Amino acid sequence: MSKQFDHSALVGFTRDSFRSSSGERHELYRIGSGPAVIVIHEVPGITPLVAAFARKVAAAGMTAVLPNLFGTPERIPTTGYEISSALKACVSREFTVFATNKTSPIAGYLRELATHEHVACGGPGVGAVGMCLTGGFALAMSVNESVIAPVMSQPGLPAPLGAKRKAATGVSESDFQLIKRRTGAGLCVMGLRFSGDPGSPAERFATLRRELGENFIGVEIDSSPGNPWGYRKGAHSVLTEDYSDAEGSPTRQALEDVLAFLATRLGVGTT
Repeated sequence: MSKQFDHSALVGFTRDSFRSSSGERHELYRIGSGPAVIVIHEVPGITPLVAAFARKVAAAGMTAVLPNLFGTPERIPTTGYEISSALKACVSREFTVFATNKTSPIAGYLRELATHEHVACGGPGVGAVGMCLTGGFALAMSVNESVIAPVMSQPGLPAPLGAKRKAATGVSESDFQLIKRRTGAGLCVMGLRFSGDPGSPAERFATLRRELGENFIGVEIDSSPGNPWGYRKGAHSVLTEDYSDAEGSPTRQALEDVLAFLATRLGVGTT
């Protein structure tokens, strides 16, 4: 089957790149103005729906910055494309997929990017939204004090195989202790998942609630059989593939809550 693209998905975005102090470089796509929000795409890449979410961030008064970590921008997801992208991420040294007490190396790059974008875009700090395989990266970035609005959408790492991995947060113990200190000083972390999603298990949110207390804002959307909004049994991507924009839908409310969380924390719309 030929590859299919939506070449309008990134119209209006500017393209550049960022190289970290270690020499790691990734393409960036950005849109909007105001304080920066690092939007870390899910598997399989910067899809049209990930770009659409970034546009909503920009429309809310912020600069959406999308690093291209894997996949092909604007390519429309297919099962084969998703599998190939996931396999490439699994064997990449940048991502820690199975370890329960280790931060993925890519977090170092993303933290440096956050510092760079804070200087470039101004404001009190930077927001970060991770999704699926990258969901926990928003938490890992919170070691950097410039990150003041982290959002974990369906965090999928470590791969939830066994009880320990299901409950793990995807960051090292030392990083998690730093994050706990920051939440003790006022940092809030937001998380989103569908209730029936085995790829982002309830045990992970239970750990975050227990360890971060009221500074973890967990949003769990009912996807049980017969749920009122008809979310499918395998619903996973809250802000993209499984998002419903119907008025009053839980995913639309979740999106509005995410945008309000980012705007409030980043001081958008305040005098």
